[in-house]
Amino acid sequence: MAKIVLGMVSSHGPLLVTPPELWTGRIEADRRNPALFYRGKTYGFDALIEARASENLEPQLALDVRERRFDACQKAIAEMRRAYGEVRPDVTIMIGNDQMEIMGDENQPAFMVYYGADMDNVPFTEEQKQRLGPGVALAEPNHHPEVTRTYPGCPELALHLIDELMGQGFDLATSKVLPERSQSRLTGLPHAFGYYYQRIMEEAAPTVPVFINTFYPPNQPRIARCHALGTAIAQAVENWNKDLRVAILGSGGMTHFVVDEPFDQRFLAAFQQEDSTDLFALPESQFHSGNSELKNWVPVRAAMQHAGLSFTLLDYQPLMRSMAGTGSGMGFGYWL
Repeated sequence: MAKIVLGMVSSHGPLLVTPPELWTGRIEADRRNPALFYRGKTYGFDALIEARASENLEPQLALDVRERRFDACQKAIAEMRRAYGEVRPDVTIMIGNDQMEIMGDENQPAFMVYYGADMDNVPFTEEQKQRLGPGVALAEPNHHPEVTRTYPGCPELALHLIDELMGQGFDLATSKVLPERSQSRLTGLPHAFGYYYQRIMEEAAPTVPVFINTFYPPNQPRIARCHALGTAIAQAVENWNKDLRVAILGSGGMTHFVVDEPFDQRFLAAFQQEDSTDLFALPESQFHSGNSELKNWVPVRAAMQHAGLSFTLLDYQPLMRSMAGTGSGMGFGYWL
């Protein structure tokens, strides 16, 4: 029978590859955003600065602080890359979300399993780079290669997962061919999945991508349902009649595009408890915008609890670029 041998959760934001002295280049886009999400509300840039004035964020914007936090993130990523390479799983299940990259308003499934034989990680064209906001193209090495790369899927495990999860009451969407949107920049994997290939999986095992619609109302799965999905995935792996070693990875989070360190710390505290009461009690109103990607972590936690693996939090760093606290909370951890 198959065995779960590794779990990982990681943030995947552009600041993980953008030199700290260039982070402020993204502030122009922050200023143009009329709906910066923070603690259940949306703000314009200046209004958010005013709302957070009492937090005294200015010391966190100093270049030496940015550099120290950036370097700490690189150290955590390097440790995850080392651990993945050392474990060398036979198959990987990767849980992530799409941000209108390959899906759109015409169809936004709550849960989807990809069962194709392979998948492409496609870089921007030069024309697409010109249409990007400030600082986005600079960060592409975090998510996409310089030339298209094709990675192996694992249809046998994917079809087994689909059958098992349907049997456990998960009415899944499925895809044998990744959707292509004419208005999209992508014809391959969304960046949530590309991150792991670029930064951690130097020699990628055959992979089953599992999509969760974390971002877009009205059908975002709730925390408890995401947790149940993880338990069901772990049970399905155990029931797979193959003598193979399986890793499960979660991609995304923490709070962004506005950093809320107290909420990140509250999530991490609940995430590391044996009991799920505090995790399930976190308000759904907080899981919008980039914060919602933390729901990609939750199934991994559930699967690892079922498998009996122990969690190590490698690091958490709040990467801020402005007095509004725009940026990304970055977290990294694994189960071995």
